[in-house]
Amino acid sequence: MPEFAPMPHEMQSERLRLRWWRLSDSAAVRELWAERDPRSLRLIDADGHPSLSEMRDRIGAHLAESERTGLGMLAIERKSAPGFIGYCGLTAGSSREAEPEIAFELFRSAQGCGYATEAAQVVVDTARETGRFRLWATVREWNAASFSVLAKLDFADSGRRTEDLARGNTVWMFRELRETASHP
Repeated sequence: MPEFAPMPHEMQSERLRLRWWRLSDSAAVRELWAERDPRSLRLIDADGHPSLSEMRDRIGAHLAESERTGLGMLAIERKSAPGFIGYCGLTAGSSREAEPEIAFELFRSAQGCGYATEAAQVVVDTARETGRFRLWATVREWNAASFSVLAKLDFADSGRRTEDLARGNTVWMFRELRETASHP
């Protein structure tokens, strides 16, 4: 398997600063989960789980995995007003380390400003620079905002679907990062 450079722990765009998640982001990530569409897979359940402590444990496990894989989630902050507004990054997720999955999510109050597209573009460019040749994104059919971001980043529908009658089917999108890569 080819070696890939790890993602840097900090990146910037014109308006944004992206930095590796920290344990101190646990409360903000938990708040983000609380805002999610009820059809989402990971939510704060009726008993309040994951609790703040459980979220901290999840982030800790994620950080350990990030050190192993060189992939990770980065907190998104505005340069003009620091503070967690969401995240964007790469994960093996439903894919694999050589062809990771891009993931992004913003607080509702930060949506509609182009931040997701701007942050995701930085992550796509970084993925290319680290030697990866393809990215994946898995999106529920009902998530029009994510499809819009992915379209701006030249992701295409792979034709693959994962059926989920309860939450909505998942569409597998992809983006080639090198001209020589083959189609999925």
